[in-house]
Amino acid sequence: MGYLDGFKITFNKTFNKSSVSGKNLTSPYVKDEGGKRAKPIRLHGRHVLNRYEDGMEKCIGCELCAGVCPARCIYVRGKDNDPADPVSPGERYGFVYEINYLRCIHCDLCVEACPTEAITETKLFEFSFTNRQDAIYTKDELVVDDDGRAQRLPWEDWSDHELVENHTSAWMRATAPSGDADFEGIVAWAGELGYGERPAELGQTADGHDSGEDVELKANTKRGVDPEEEAH
Repeated sequence: MGYLDGFKITFNKTFNKSSVSGKNLTSPYVKDEGGKRAKPIRLHGRHVLNRYEDGMEKCIGCELCAGVCPARCIYVRGKDNDPADPVSPGERYGFVYEINYLRCIHCDLCVEACPTEAITETKLFEFSFTNRQDAIYTKDELVVDDDGRAQRLPWEDWSDHELVENHTSAWMRATAPSGDADFEGIVAWAGELGYGERPAELGQTADGHDSGEDVELKANTKRGVDPEEEAH
């Protein structure tokens, strides 16, 4: 292939906006004016530390997330709860919790390792750090607010928050506990502040689960969907 032959695709895409499918694969993006693509409900974005419906923190400071992290970007230190004023329902809570987003690869292993579903990932992926210190998120920045929503920090673009906030914990497991497809559609985790008991995810057998479309999940049915809808 000659030097100029490599530019054929570039020139064809420049003057011919359509793809093989006949659809434009790119869309204009203007900050604060929309134009973003719909995000898959399993997209791995910025983390949050969740709280129970009574406001108590889910993190028990076990440090499993830090231990499993391949990039070693998580730092956790646990501390014993004060019996008179506990932070979490367990004996311990996450006293220090930091994530270095200069190193995080968003592999989601921390979410899988967490025994209490304390750490999950939002769909936010647009960061604009002006210094390295901002990239190290502290516990105060990671814990959800009193409405159960992720805190919006000055260097984050939440312009599409209406579309992504409800999917903060949608859902990290490929199928269900231990990857057993027999548990698809069965809720196996505690409710979250601001959201209550989240429905089970559809699992690997659900067509279009990662298409980026918002899917209404229904618990306690086979595959997590209504039988009548399954026919469609």
